[in-house]
Amino acid sequence: MQINDDKPYDDINITPMLDLAYVLLVIFILMTTASVQGMKVLLPSSSTTVEKLARPGMKAVTVSPDGRISLDAAPVSLEQLEQKLQAHKASNPEFPVVIRGDTAVAYQTIMDVFEVLGRLGITEVGLATKSR
Repeated sequence: MQINDDKPYDDINITPMLDLAYVLLVIFILMTTASVQGMKVLLPSSSTTVEKLARPGMKAVTVSPDGRISLDAAPVSLEQLEQKLQAHKASNPEFPVVIRGDTAVAYQTIMDVFEVLGRLGITEVGLATKSR
């Protein structure tokens, strides 16, 4: 039995093309999740170091210089913040919250966030600072 190499292919092998598509998909997913880190704020500095609260389920509330509030990089109002934290608390009763407030933000906005956390009974609260 002799194989004729001059015969055109009847089908196309798409395995290498699918491998390339999967690699590109993984790279896209990694790059997209790595770039979502939240808003940039100028944190107040502190002379003491505090242990990091990084735990699974931790939520980060960021207050920008103009008073906009974000929960894990998603912009929210105070009412939406309360609703989302309440929904998260239903599935995970004890989770830490870190408040990242810019140095130029009005103190009242930070207090409004504290009031929301107090109404929900969230007691593990930290304030993010940068070391001097």
